[in-house]
Amino acid sequence: ASDLNLYYDVRHPLWYKRPDWFAVVGVSAFYDNQDLRLSYVMWQEGVRPIVAIELLSPGTEDEDLGKTTSKVGEPPTKWQVYEQNLGIPYYFVFSRYTNELQAFQLIGGHYEEMASTQGHWPIQEVGLSLGIWQGSFKDSNRYWLRWFTLKGELIPEPIEEATEAKREAAKAKREANEAKRKAEQLAAKLRELGVNPDELE
Repeated sequence: ASDLNLYYDVRHPLWYKRPDWFAVVGVSAFYDNQDLRLSYVMWQEGVRPIVAIELLSPGTEDEDLGKTTSKVGEPPTKWQVYEQNLGIPYYFVFSRYTNELQAFQLIGGHYEEMASTQGHWPIQEVGLSLGIWQGSFKDSNRYWLRWFTLKGELIPEPIEEATEAKREAAKAKREANEAKRKAEQLAAKLRELGVNPDELE
């Protein structure tokens, strides 16, 4: 989910956080399998997100990185909610200003910084890893957060798959045209030599 209210405390039903992106495994993208979700209510769903991602902004950096705490009677910070209330196993914070990705894994009830594996941070439970990729996407050439396999292979977006399929089809057509052209040239050469290519097996 992207920019979806995440309600996390049944004792305070109006308190929510709004991760830039989060994923829940095993729950439909539709509410009651009919309508697109307008929010995600933990005590109704009973399945916590497996990963949350925040894109750093200058005004929220301290809260996103757990450098602030909430005051008594106020909602907890994002870090506190993700770590303590929800127990989200993986938490990533990306700065588009520095192109730095910070990754945290919940260990013993607290977030600990994760080490990367060749520039990727694995999420074994879902067979994916998150990494930074440089390239052109949505008409912007920059560094992007992208999903990879655990072996480090980039997982293409649907539009990239469609573009690649078109490219492969165009290549196959060019190769077929080239083969046809060569066959026609060979047939013409055989005719010059007095051989009817249609009679050859």
